Amino acid sequence: MNLPNRLTMVRIILIPLIVLIFMFPFAQFNINVGQMTFGAVTLTYRNIVVLALFAFASFTDFLDGYIARKHNLVTSFGKFADPIADKLLVNTMFILFAWQGIVPVVAVLLMLWRDTAVDGIRMIANGKGRVMAAGYLGKIKTVSQMFTIIFILLNNLPFELYNLPVTSLMIWFSTFISVISGISYFLQAKDLLLETK
Repeated sequence: MNLPNRLTMVRIILIPLIVLIFMFPFAQFNINVGQMTFGAVTLTYRNIVVLALFAFASFTDFLDGYIARKHNLVTSFGKFADPIADKLLVNTMFILFAWQGIVPVVAVLLMLWRDTAVDGIRMIANGKGRVMAAGYLGKIKTVSQMFTIIFILLNNLPFELYNLPVTSLMIWFSTFISVISGISYFLQAKDLLLETK
C-alpha cells in the first residue's frame, strides 16, 4: 500500500476515534473536560481535541491527493477509498451535530441524500464506461462543509463575539451547494439515467 492510500486509511481510522471522543459521557464518569472562555463564548477542550483530529484528517485528504498526482501514485483503491473516506468523515460529523441538535436535521438529510444519489449516478456511469470526476461545485461543497464543521466546533468563534451568525449561514450554504452539485451530476449523466434500453 503506497503513502497516499495509507493516508486515506488514517483518515478512515480517525473517524471512530472522533466519534468516541465526541459522544463519550464524560460527566457520567465524573470527568471534567474543562473549557476556555472567550467573552461570553465557551469552548470545551473536548471540542478542541475533536477539532484537531478533524483538521488533521481533513489535511490528509489534501495531502494524499497531492502526493498521488505529483508522484503518479494514483491507484484503483485510492480512487475508490478516497471519496468514501471524505464522505464518511464529513457526514459523520454532521450526523453527530444533528444528534446534539446543533444542526437542523433537514440540512443533514439533504446532504446525505445528495451523496447517496451522486454515488448511484457514478456507479451507473462507471458501468457504462463513463468516468465522472469530482466537479468544481463538488469541490466547493467539500470545502464549505469542512469549514462549516470547523466553525461549529469553535462555537462560531470569532464571529460569535460580534453577533454574526456565520456558522448558521455556512450550514445552509453547504446544504445549497450540496443540492446544486447533486443536480449538476444528474444533468451530466441524464442521458444515461433516462435511456430506455
